[in-house]
Amino acid sequence: MNTRGLLAIVFAVALSAAPQLVTTASAGGTYSAKLISPRLGQVLYPGQHIRVEWRSELPNLKGLVGCEMEVFLSVDGGITFMLTSPPLNPKAKSFDWTVPNMPTNAAILDIRFGCEVFYPETYAPQPASTFVIAQPPAT
Repeated sequence: MNTRGLLAIVFAVALSAAPQLVTTASAGGTYSAKLISPRLGQVLYPGQHIRVEWRSELPNLKGLVGCEMEVFLSVDGGITFMLTSPPLNPKAKSFDWTVPNMPTNAAILDIRFGCEVFYPETYAPQPASTFVIAQPPAT
């Protein structure tokens, strides 16, 4: 087989697979999340164990293969975020969290969802639920 024939086959295979990847994400709907806990203005303390909870709408993707949820924390009002949770099942609605020793009046959580190549990582920051991480209590 010559080079031109090989390129034609590779191009045809690529085109036949590409529409599936594009339409899976676009036809599957969208992702959204709303934080339930912690609530707006809630004061948390370093070392405190709380349950982070949310409601979410997932896109209609078959089997959610390769999908995960992750929760990120911002202590600067949403300018930067750091990973807070382990990778979670995409149908998860909560995880148990130990509040870090990072005092701030502008803590924001971002509940992210993604499915590797089938659905891009999608952010859902929760600025309407800004909470406080207080200074550790004096001992």
